[in-house]
Amino acid sequence: MESFVIRTYGRTELAQIYCPNLCPDAAFRKLKQWIDLCPGLRAGLSALGSSSRSRSYTPAQVRLIVAALGEP
Repeated sequence: MESFVIRTYGRTELAQIYCPNLCPDAAFRKLKQWIDLCPGLRAGLSALGSSSRSRSYTPAQVRLIVAALGEP
């Protein structure tokens, strides 16, 4: 098993890493749900520049997601 690398990820790309058995749309919805359920994570991502129009996560945002949700 390869080690997870902190880098820029497309939002669906990251979602599929967390949920490899789901189709891309379902994986993204699931990741979004987890982000919303984790206290402070959505606010932290917004503080780092994320918005509903963002199509990718920066390395800093990925680091924050992994810190909150664990490594995929």
